[in-house]
Amino acid sequence: MITRENDIYVGDLDNSGALVFNGQKDLFKQAIFFDLEHYVYKKPICVGVFGCCYFEDSEKCLKITQYMIENNQDAYDILILSKSYFEKMIKENKKYIVTFSGNNDYTIINYLFQRYKLHFKVQDFFIGIDLQKEYEKIKKTSIGLKALEKEFGIIRDSELISGANLAKTFNKIIKDDDYMNRMPEEKKEKILLYNEQDVVSLFHMYINWNNVIKIEEKNSDENREKALE
Repeated sequence: MITRENDIYVGDLDNSGALVFNGQKDLFKQAIFFDLEHYVYKKPICVGVFGCCYFEDSEKCLKITQYMIENNQDAYDILILSKSYFEKMIKENKKYIVTFSGNNDYTIINYLFQRYKLHFKVQDFFIGIDLQKEYEKIKKTSIGLKALEKEFGIIRDSELISGANLAKTFNKIIKDDDYMNRMPEEKKEKILLYNEQDVVSLFHMYINWNNVIKIEEKNSDENREKALE
């Protein structure tokens, strides 16, 4: 199992443009930002990478935690660590979980928790905030994560990886216990960085949500007015 923790300094935050949820702009302080890389074949097979981060106000940074499987045995062990992480966050008074199209990730990890009799369901302990759904409420259309990142001007440090390629990689890991030993370190790093960028992007979009979405809404209104003149 690869366990990776990383801190990214973000400094003092201006939350004036943060997403408003339940009438509040500062819920990010009580939230975790969550994303999975996984392997599904007819039914969920494993979590390939578990990624989460939260904002630590005292250090002005994002605290990122990731777990990545290295063999078939890790398919169970990663669930144990994931459950322990969630339980730790509950004790630290985290009440919200921010995702992009999170129902898919919830379905997969909850199914695997149940399969291994770990007795944990994410939505029983966290209130979900799905940025894809929040976008759809305003724009009345769907959008992908990478397209939304472009709207926010987020430039990735990580190389884009398709879900199909990730699934092939995790399939090989599950079937061949020696596969990770043959995998180049740069490929492992690429997968971890890709997942890290996902959760970090969720945070930055949450903090700047109304700055971007409201500006676009205003521009759309102005364009409609000009069309009617």
